[in-house]
Amino acid sequence: MTKTFRLIAVATSLSATLAVAHDGVKDVDVLARMKAMEAIGLAAKELGDMARGFIPFDPNRAHIVRDNISLHAINMPILFAKFTTDPKSEAASTIWDNWDDFVIRSAELQKSASALNFSDAGALSLSMRGLGAACSGCHKLYRIKN
Repeated sequence: MTKTFRLIAVATSLSATLAVAHDGVKDVDVLARMKAMEAIGLAAKELGDMARGFIPFDPNRAHIVRDNISLHAINMPILFAKFTTDPKSEAASTIWDNWDDFVIRSAELQKSASALNFSDAGALSLSMRGLGAACSGCHKLYRIKN
């Protein structure tokens, strides 16, 4: 299994985990963050499914999905600006301790989404490496696995 496909599998797993993790979340800010992360995971899964041929490659749809990722990446610093938590939150407190780095990583996610290549499924697959690296790089530092 290639690294790209492993990263896509992680995104798929993340989206399934977040759907269950939403149950019982009381803090509205944490819930908004979780929903944004879920949307990014679902979008990455859809792009990955296109890249692997599991669903038809549709460059128009891929652009829409990519724009969804970009929008959430741009909004990430807004969603995390206030330090709030919830027992179900997977956000590490180091986000706020290393705020400038977190903001930079959010921008890197947006940049990697913008760099996705939609000329064909193979090009999409290759260009998703940057997206996967942006996601995993941030999660390694700022996500608590529950």
